[in-house]
Formats: sequence, structure tokens, C-alpha cells
Amino acid sequence: MTLDWPDIPYGAWQKTCSALHLYTQVVGKYRLARTPWVNHSWHATLYVNSRGFTTSLVPDGGGGVEIVLDLLDHAVVGATTDGRTAGFDLGPMSVAAFHHQFVKLIRQLGGTPEFHGRPNEVPQPIPFEEDRAERPYDAAAVTRFFQACVAVDLVMKRFRTSYLGKVSPVHLFWGSFDLAVTRFSGRTAPRHPGGIPALPDDVTHEAYSHQVSSAGFWPGGAGVDFPAFYAYAYPVPSGFADAPVTPEAAYFDANLGEFILPYDAVRQSNDPVARLMAFLESTYRAAADLGGWERHALECKTGIPRQPRAI
Repeated sequence: MTLDWPDIPYGAWQKTCSALHLYTQVVGKYRLARTPWVNHSWHATLYVNSRGFTTSLVPDGGGGVEIVLDLLDHAVVGATTDGRTAGFDLGPMSVAAFHHQFVKLIRQLGGTPEFHGRPNEVPQPIPFEEDRAERPYDAAAVTRFFQACVAVDLVMKRFRTSYLGKVSPVHLFWGSFDLAVTRFSGRTAPRHPGGIPALPDDVTHEAYSHQVSSAGFWPGGAGVDFPAFYAYAYPVPSGFADAPVTPEAAYFDANLGEFILPYDAVRQSNDPVARLMAFLESTYRAAADLGGWERHALECKTGIPRQPRAI
């Protein structure tokens, strides 16, 4: 795979990133409000597509509504199964202005613009309609971030193929603004203590109802001041923090309780795909081995196009 791994220094576009995070929350909350609940909140997420982030088809209106955050042409685009389209441009604006235009767009599409109006998983959340501070929009930085997400998404999807057990889609959680993939051992987990800021505990309890090994990608701002990959286990098995993982640039962050691999350590390597795969595989093995997973029954070879699994 030949992929583009652009430079995306967090400090250079931090304010734009914060705005984009909140815009994805508005879009994600619309999908959440209209879509039947799926285990671990998988029904609420966004996905990388050829233009940016998509809701996929949301059951609303006369059949379905799809919303795309187009991060190449910098627009919000909506389309319905009966042929209607609507959209508006992304640019410098307030969250309140984005929310207003998004509600108008959903009405134009014949949808139902009724959803929870306050951000999740951010400190001191301000209701969308009341967040009138003007925010910048660095279009070039947004596109570079999207291109990085494309590369990460494709590698995570490849990693996902080597697991026969329950595994999540590769998806964008708009609450924490991370692209993530999660493997499950099949065993139930102790009740999660909850306490995640601006997130109902019953959502957290359901999300972590089973033993997991999870990995993902942040643009920055989630306990780190740089773009990074993370990996964690729940429940955390004894010795996890001291487990040997690769590549050398990976380390355990005691404050976050997770392994961290700086994005630049992947981007600047001779083989970014192999380096990221090493991190994903080694952190999973640490969680599975120390957590007593039945790996022999859960794993398989990495998927190859046009080649069915041997049974």
C-alpha cells in the first residue's frame, strides 16, 4: 500500500481542529438520534470515505439521509434516497452558526433536525446554539488531517482482517474525536466505573460491557499535544504497562493508562504501514496474553483480496 502520511502538527491547527471536532459532534448527534441503538454505540459513529467523514445512510425522511463532511471541497453535503440534495460551505464561523445551517440543511432534505444539543466528552461543554465564539478554519490543515485519516483507516482495516472474534468497524468516535478499532475476547468485563466528562455513565457501562483491546488515532488534544496512536485494554490486566511493545518509539503513558505512539514516528519511518501494524499487533498481544484470551480460537491470517478463508 502506497499511502500519503502528511505532516499534521497539532499546534498549527489546534483551533480549527477544535471547531471540526464540534462540527462532527453536531453531525454525529443527528445520526445518534435517528438510528436504532447498536452495541457499544456503533450506531453513532462516522466513517472515512473518499471525501471526508460520512454518517452512512441515516433512517430519516422518506427513506434515508446521508451527511458527508467533505474535507476536500470543504462543505457539508446532504443527500436522500429520493434524490434531494442540500449543503453549505465550511469556513470560519461559530459553532452556533454551523448548528443553525445544519438544522436548516436537514429540514431541506425532509429530515428530522431534533437531537441532543450539547457536546459530549469535552470540558465545560457549551450548548451548540449558545457557542457563538468565532472559530477559524484552516482548509489546508483540514485536508492534510483527512489524508492522514485515510492512511490510518486503511491500515486499521487491514489489521481488523486478522481476527475471527468480535471486532468493531473502523470508525470515528466524535465524542473523543478518535479513529478507532476494538477487538473483543468474548468475555464479560467488570462494570466500568464511568466518570467520563459529559458522557452518561450508562453509555460507558454498555461500551465496556466486555473485555477489549482497543487502538486508535488522535489528531492531538486528548492528553497529548501532538498527533498520536493509542492502545489500551479494559479491564487492564496485571503487568500491561510493562509489556514489551513495538516500535521503539511507543511508550506507556501512566496518566492516560494507555500505550502511545507519536504519529511522526510512523510518518517519518521508511515503512509507515509496517510500523503502525507493529504497534497494533504488539499492543493487542500484550492485552490478549496478559488477559488470558483464547488467541488460538480468535486469530487468523491477514486478509488478502479475492482469497476466502480456509475452513
